Amino acid sequence: MTGRDFRGYGGTPPHPHWPEDARLAVSFVVNVEEGAELSVSLGDERNEAVYEIVEEVVGVPDPAKDTHFDYGTRAGYWRIMDLFDSHGAKAQMNCCARALTLSPWMAQDMVARGHEIACHSYRWERHANMAEDHERAVIARCVEEIRTAAGTRPVGWHTRSAASPNTRRLLVEEGGFLYDSDHYGDDLPIILDVAGSPHVVLPYAFDTNDMRFQRAGGFHFAGDFARYCCDAIDWLWEEGRTAPKMLSIGLHLRIIGRPGRIAGLAQVLEHIRRKGGIWIARRDEIARHWRKMEGLPDRA
Repeated sequence: MTGRDFRGYGGTPPHPHWPEDARLAVSFVVNVEEGAELSVSLGDERNEAVYEIVEEVVGVPDPAKDTHFDYGTRAGYWRIMDLFDSHGAKAQMNCCARALTLSPWMAQDMVARGHEIACHSYRWERHANMAEDHERAVIARCVEEIRTAAGTRPVGWHTRSAASPNTRRLLVEEGGFLYDSDHYGDDLPIILDVAGSPHVVLPYAFDTNDMRFQRAGGFHFAGDFARYCCDAIDWLWEEGRTAPKMLSIGLHLRIIGRPGRIAGLAQVLEHIRRKGGIWIARRDEIARHWRKMEGLPDRA
């Protein structure tokens, strides 16, 4: 039998009682992957082949791919951070550990601005086929390198693509992770029993995500992203009259940070401001709220 849960909360989801009776919690997730993508120039076994174009350069450094990713830290980061600051909005910075090791100034700036730093693995790679001992070592390395770069350890985790069958258990065994975001199947957090401990899992989304600007994903103009995200906000806000939910909006430094796309994020932030009754929250805040609502202690 499958271990999948097809029913979830069914037609009676729990009321989350968001702060100030908000109808909706919005989580902005800024994926920080620049320098963590597979890169021969950084000593990796191959080059990443998926970015604005789909092409793999084999056996030698790929300056087209490298500088495409570099745009995220050199230009996109500042544009996104300044926009969040102008709206007083805080985000989860979903960081590959190697990205912060290569750019520790960025980690320090994120903390100074009040954003959460979570872990997006060490390199920008899936964990699905990792051996257990190797994955355990990767998680430990992530915690240590992020702590060194940022001065604080991550309490959240999100795997690129598929996690392994061991990922969630290894996070719980590590002892310092409050939640993970390796779940795409709901509009509310869930709590799972993992290795005998209650563990918070926050949903993430691929549709309200700027990655759809790439590879014929459906977004062409800034307004496409804004319209789609605002439609999701409006629908969940109406549902929130009686059953408040959570919405994740995924961002990437090298994608939404481009000048032809950043206006889409600005429109979403302005729409939230006008709408009212929406809690823009860091994911660690949502996870702690959910544990408190369930009567569980804050263990991270």
